[in-house]
Amino acid sequence: MLNETAADILQRELPELIAQAHAAALRGHGNRISYSRKVFIPLTRLCRDVCHYCTFAASPRQLDRPYLGADEVLAIARAGARAGCKEALFTLGDKPERRYGSARRALASLGYDSTIAYLEAMCELVLRETGLLPHANPGVMTKDEIARLRRVTVSQGLMLESTAARLCEPGGPHFGSPDKRPERRIETLRHGGELAVPFTTGILIGIGETRAERLEALLTISELHRRYGHIQEVIVQNFRAKAGTRLSAAPEPSLDELAWTIAAARLVLGPEMNIQAPPNLSAPLHARLIAAGINDWGGVSPVTPDHVNPEAPWPHIDALAQASAEQGKVLTERLAIYPRYACEPQRWLDPALRSHVLRATDSEGYARTESWQPGAVHALPAATATVRNPASIARQVADSVAAARTGARLEPDQIVRLFSARGDELEWLCEQADRLRREIVGERVTYVVNRNVNYTNVCSYRCRFCAFAKGTPARGLRGEAYDLALDEVARRAREAWERGASEICMQGGIHPRYTGETYLALVRCVKAAVPQLHVHAFSPLEVWHGAQTLRLSLAQYLQRLIDAGLDSLPGTAAEILDDEVRRAICPDKLTTAQWLEVVETAHALGLPTTATIMFGHVERPLHWARHLLHVRDLQARTRGFTEFVPLPFVAMEAPLYLRGHARSGPSWRETRLMHAIARLVLHPLITNIQTSWVKLGAEGASACLRGGANDLGGTLMNESISRAAGTQHGQELPPAAMEALVAAIGRVPQQRTMRYQPVSAERRRASLAAKPLAALVATPARPARRDLPSLET
Repeated sequence: MLNETAADILQRELPELIAQAHAAALRGHGNRISYSRKVFIPLTRLCRDVCHYCTFAASPRQLDRPYLGADEVLAIARAGARAGCKEALFTLGDKPERRYGSARRALASLGYDSTIAYLEAMCELVLRETGLLPHANPGVMTKDEIARLRRVTVSQGLMLESTAARLCEPGGPHFGSPDKRPERRIETLRHGGELAVPFTTGILIGIGETRAERLEALLTISELHRRYGHIQEVIVQNFRAKAGTRLSAAPEPSLDELAWTIAAARLVLGPEMNIQAPPNLSAPLHARLIAAGINDWGGVSPVTPDHVNPEAPWPHIDALAQASAEQGKVLTERLAIYPRYACEPQRWLDPALRSHVLRATDSEGYARTESWQPGAVHALPAATATVRNPASIARQVADSVAAARTGARLEPDQIVRLFSARGDELEWLCEQADRLRREIVGERVTYVVNRNVNYTNVCSYRCRFCAFAKGTPARGLRGEAYDLALDEVARRAREAWERGASEICMQGGIHPRYTGETYLALVRCVKAAVPQLHVHAFSPLEVWHGAQTLRLSLAQYLQRLIDAGLDSLPGTAAEILDDEVRRAICPDKLTTAQWLEVVETAHALGLPTTATIMFGHVERPLHWARHLLHVRDLQARTRGFTEFVPLPFVAMEAPLYLRGHARSGPSWRETRLMHAIARLVLHPLITNIQTSWVKLGAEGASACLRGGANDLGGTLMNESISRAAGTQHGQELPPAAMEALVAAIGRVPQQRTMRYQPVSAERRRASLAAKPLAALVATPARPARRDLPSLET
């Protein structure tokens, strides 16, 4: 029985239907059209059904053996992995052991009692040996069978095809196929929903059904999705007549009929549903399918043929990208599990699969398509030098950028949309950010000659991302613990001054023996050794800790630090200023409100700070937007931030990553976007955007300088925190190297102070004539006892 919407669809003219469907697809998916790079594994072509249009199913005498062996499965999967595939699509006939003795005997010889059991084992094998994410299409299943496969697959699939039971009657295309009974297929889809399995389904058109029957099938799918939310995509597949089948002479549906059905599916299922039409079954008429409302091309294999439609070769992915671009779409690779479901792993994935998916995705849940990651020495992914199609820039993106350029405060949803930019939009955004940079700060690229002093790596906090902290000495985590002697701190400060530094940056773990007096002693130590040296020290967490241990208010304790000689605070320990994320990565650290309170108090006392964001681990673009707005709103009140510093998460040695609970850092696209969007969102309140050569390397930092950044940060001399996390970009970038990097992109280098003033000629000369650093002394940490002195003496 059709509802009012479906009945109305039947009455509309095709042009009107397509126009409405196209508009709905734009609302739900914008300019993005996705696909999955897959490898096709036909585990068995035996099937107990006899669909009258199918050439995939074969009889035992047509096959060398009933099932692919494990070695054959792995060979196909490894070829796919080498070609960059992420998905292993297992396609097979329905329960052939119920029809063929040869299938039962083959399974017994392999050690399995059913095709599902063998499929389960092969999915597990492929996942373990190649990292490809399995998607299984084994036909009708019981609830227990779906549950077994849920453990080893990230998604499953079953085409509903049709709800017209008459197609199973004598003379129909499904006669003699017990698994094509609509009620059995609907039951399988329902079980999938009950078990929270992301499911692919769809309809097959042109096999004798009417338009009304297609709409009935779509309404059935819609109702299942309304109840369970598990239908991740709906395929509209057009029948292709194949030689050697009973329907070999049947007419194929016209392009108009396919377009009508796609449009109807979009209007029935809504703007957010993922609707797919296989590109190899309609080539070269892709434009009509996009216009009708699809947002996905399905799986495309660079390695294996479409075993179900072998007469229709896959289009080359570059050609598909070009065809999509001609319609204003950006071809975007996804996984076998769609982004919405990948971003909710607790609900949709077995615990054993969550880390596999997390490491394979970007912040939006799409496929991570590059080997580059922060801290590692990799060539940068290729970028488009110029925007090829200005018409592909969405109006929403252009309007948001225009508003940001006027100094308007963007809303979170606007910022999230900017972070979704890909292709031409990405390049355009970076160009706009760099144009704004040029207007605001000109062609100067600044840097500061400084020295990092991390005075202890002992920490009582348990930030799950931190590879630097060694716990307490008694815990002995991750190597030797140290607690620098004051005379070593003073020596490093004097040496830094001799080498041309204008600033010393001091931070460390929260040692259980440290009190507020410890931090005061550190400041006095440096000021006694080198009175002229700017002391940039102590994260908001250390300030909070110091105030708490001395039972002082934040303002009282910060004033004592200022009186001792503190000149500014680093805005670290911010990570992501959103408590949902902080509970996941640093649950015992400051809350967002506490971090902001420390910084706002410092600004009120005239103490400037920097602001940072550590991104690319567990958070999503909405969290980035909230973070940027927290920083902007505080700056609007205080004007106390001197710069904003994006810090890409370096994952290699981070416990959170090693335990499978974090992504492998931001992608290069996300890294470029963070610098560019920070420039736009924080304008005009924060004019200096820094890029981290420690995390990005010289080449990466150079690219970000051409996308909105204007500062290279510090020369550092020593760098311990990123190095502990696995960065391979070194501990010092001397002034000569800094200036060569800047000159290479046609910009003007300038040494600066923390407050972004030029340094004296004497400081510059000293920095360019610096001698090599002396060996460091790392004083071993003693057992944590609060009755001992605050620092080694």
